[in-house]
Amino acid sequence: MNRRMMAGLAALGLALTACKEAAEAPKPPRPVETVLARRMVQADNDFAGVIAARYTVDRAFLVLGRIITRDVNVGDVVRAGQRLAQSDPTALALAVVSAEATLASAQAQQERAVAARGRIETLFANKISSQSELDQAEQSQKAAVASVEQAQAGLAKARDQLSYATLRADADGVVTAVSAEVGQMTVPGNTVVTLARTDIREAVIDLPDPVVALITVGVRFRVQLQADPRVTADGTVREIAPAADAVTRLRRVKVALESPPEAMRLGSTIRARPVEARSAGLIELPAAAVFRRGEEERVWIVGGQGPAVRSVPVRVAERDEKTVRVAEGVAEGDRVVVAGANRLAEGQIVKGGETSR
Repeated sequence: MNRRMMAGLAALGLALTACKEAAEAPKPPRPVETVLARRMVQADNDFAGVIAARYTVDRAFLVLGRIITRDVNVGDVVRAGQRLAQSDPTALALAVVSAEATLASAQAQQERAVAARGRIETLFANKISSQSELDQAEQSQKAAVASVEQAQAGLAKARDQLSYATLRADADGVVTAVSAEVGQMTVPGNTVVTLARTDIREAVIDLPDPVVALITVGVRFRVQLQADPRVTADGTVREIAPAADAVTRLRRVKVALESPPEAMRLGSTIRARPVEARSAGLIELPAAAVFRRGEEERVWIVGGQGPAVRSVPVRVAERDEKTVRVAEGVAEGDRVVVAGANRLAEGQIVKGGETSR
């Protein structure tokens, strides 16, 4: 009996020991995604670009016709009001002659109506003519006046149509494309000549994403001619392409120039340098990396004492919908948790790799 009791106690002891070991087994590491903290670079380099027109204009005839003259070619400089092309005006000129004759006839009819009314008024005053005759004379005069106004409107329209047979530049510019030749029939609205206006010029540059991250619309640039660096102009960023070019992986940035010198002609090669850039030296992180504990904003850092996480307070200098830029609390090279920050605890063991930003 003692042997059986001893064996039972031994088995019970082994079972309790196994339960204790199972209860104390460590939790498996929680998978997380991290990024390696990097300081944003300073945008202090020169970038190549060109001078371009902010506005291009497609000039087209407003009337149907056959082109008899085209006065410009690609590359020509034109002035506002200069003739670009001419369509056959014969039919339109005849329409003007017809409208002029119609107006002359209406004016003659008006003169007769005015004279007739004057006679009727005299006869009516002497009680020779009736009231109905006077009323009829007044109506005839009003109809004649309306006919003159209608003929004047018709003549103005005919003259406008004739003017549309001459295609003119609406502003100073450079011809960048021609889309019709002499002898070709043109349909109203079809482009004949494309002009790049020279009154408002801008610098167009292509920048890599790390530099684009440092600038916003309104950031100032200094632009200089590559052929003559003494020729300079200042400007501000007015547009940043939302996506990079599929081939070059660069993003197009347009800089509105302030009073550019004449030497900065369309197509001139330039070098552009940002005068001011935001966020240089800050650490940019995905917005999901930051969580709030009380009044503090914090992030989880992986490392230090093994693969465990620790939270550190941070000072966010700038933020937008997708990113934050941290001025204090994170050092370059820290591994920062960017997914699942709200589900971690101090000292928790994690595993996972870095994700791209």
